[in-house]
Amino acid sequence: DVFEQPQHIGHKKIEFHISTEIPAVLQINSEKEEKNGKRVYLYASTEEINNTGFGRIFPAPSSNDKMETEEEDDEIPSEFISRKDLEKNRLSREEMEKFSVFKNYEPGDPNCRIYVKNLAKQVQEKDLKFIFGRYVDFQSEVERNMFDIRLMKEGRMKGQAFIGLPNEKAAAKALKEANGYVLFEKPMVVQFARSARPKQDANEGKRKK
Repeated sequence: DVFEQPQHIGHKKIEFHISTEIPAVLQINSEKEEKNGKRVYLYASTEEINNTGFGRIFPAPSSNDKMETEEEDDEIPSEFISRKDLEKNRLSREEMEKFSVFKNYEPGDPNCRIYVKNLAKQVQEKDLKFIFGRYVDFQSEVERNMFDIRLMKEGRMKGQAFIGLPNEKAAAKALKEANGYVLFEKPMVVQFARSARPKQDANEGKRKK
């Protein structure tokens, strides 16, 4: 008796409910899908939605990745000038040709020291640090020590500066990006210094002038 009752009442009901529910769901879905030809479409659409969802998520990081690579390129603290500002305030080649200071311009032989001339009277060392500090890794004690700014404020060398950078690569990048940058309404002329020795640098600066 104990085993018979659940078999007659409970077991059959459970079986019927399960067997009727599953086909009903399948039939309703299959009928709807087959009628409108949506069987593939519905599943495709859900996948498409998922794909587009992921597609929308991925481009955002990818665009951020681009920005990160640019910033990586920059990799500079906010206390120094950004590459965008450098580009924005730098003369084009055509514009440079209009200035006599660029007439016989030659970058010189690559080394870790650069020579800057045509600086405005109000330029201070902090202004040059703001621009050229972006090429120095200040977390490295070695690079920090190699970074050196000598701004000439008096005599015939006035308006010129010598800047020591950590290596030739940094100096080449500084020359490429900062040459023609307009600082206090005057475009800077950036070249490789002809000698790493300050005294000779000074002499070279006089000869150039």
